[in-house]
Amino acid sequence: MNAFRSAIYTGRVTHRRLRPKQHFLRYRMFYMLLDIDEIAGIARASRLFSHNRFNLFGFFDGDHGSKFDAAARCPDLRGYVEDHLRDAGMVPDGGPIKLMTMPRILGYVFNPLSVYFCHDRNGRLKALIYEVNNTFGQRHSYVFPLGDTDDGKPLHQECGKEFYVSPFMEMALDYDFTITRPADTASVVINASDKDGLIIATAFSGKRQEFSDRQLLKLFLGYPLLTLKVIAGIHWEALWIWVKGVKCRPRPRTPVQTRTIIPRRTESDTQFSK
Repeated sequence: MNAFRSAIYTGRVTHRRLRPKQHFLRYRMFYMLLDIDEIAGIARASRLFSHNRFNLFGFFDGDHGSKFDAAARCPDLRGYVEDHLRDAGMVPDGGPIKLMTMPRILGYVFNPLSVYFCHDRNGRLKALIYEVNNTFGQRHSYVFPLGDTDDGKPLHQECGKEFYVSPFMEMALDYDFTITRPADTASVVINASDKDGLIIATAFSGKRQEFSDRQLLKLFLGYPLLTLKVIAGIHWEALWIWVKGVKCRPRPRTPVQTRTIIPRRTESDTQFSK
């Protein structure tokens, strides 16, 4: 399994709330970085990881995006992602798409955030898609076309909040994303601010591990039932925030649009290689 481009990143997540009450949490976790064209092959080579089938670890296409329709523009996960890119005015050319996400563990997963790294056929990163889930069963994607990103520096994007996530956060917020291209390490930082400044800062940083059954077993033993702990932790921390006196905000209607397209900066951002 070492020949695969996919990998595992083990590290920590931090959440720091500054207003109206201070709150901090930190916990160990991991992400998988999956080349979506390799998922079926990884599953065939692994005894502990399966594709669209129950196992110790599993990846189900339906956990990302909507139901796929062979007669539609989105017959599979690649088609679903490329549909997002086309809506952003881009022209996909079949280049690699890598997804940073948590897998199912013993059949369960909840992913607050997954990130798609969309490349052209020459391997140049051309777009990022941040896929956000809330605990009410809703999903929304923020699609960022990129310009020239070959300098190796962290990538930075900004946009307004368009999707209800937490009952303790206003909708009138701005997001600030900073992400590094996954290599020996990976990191994702998301800050949310209002007119008075920073409200909450979240971050993940991790180190690359090989994708192998040996590593999967170490993950299961070192991060037991992680996906259940994530959802349990969300509700436990919400209770503590409520105890501290932070009031709940009403949940708006389910959004009609399931994606937000961030306007491209230059015309060259839209073109994958020919």
